Amino acid sequence: QVQLVESGGGLVQPGGSLRLSCGASGIIFRLHTGSWYRQAPGKQRELVASITSDGNTNYADSVRGRFTISRDNANNTVDLQMNDLKPEDMAVYYCNILRFGTPYWGQGTQVTVSS
Repeated sequence: QVQLVESGGGLVQPGGSLRLSCGASGIIFRLHTGSWYRQAPGKQRELVASITSDGNTNYADSVRGRFTISRDNANNTVDLQMNDLKPEDMAVYYCNILRFGTPYWGQGTQVTVSS
């Protein structure tokens, strides 16, 4: 059974930083693409960043240069370092693993950016 557990969300002031972490179990993590998505109230879930099994990364234009996605295959984790956070980054952030075409999701972690 594949399980993804996110951690690291919280409240931060504009310009601050947070690091999200997602731990995966029940899956050979190193074989699959890991991603972070987010969903703000009243908006569709959107891709924030992804990292392939061989380390290639992709970012949404809105976060490029501020966010960094990384993976640790030995520990089955995919992290999202978020710097220079803006109020528009406030959302529930979801970890996603795409395993042979099937998406798996974590439960989500809230990121609030407010002064």
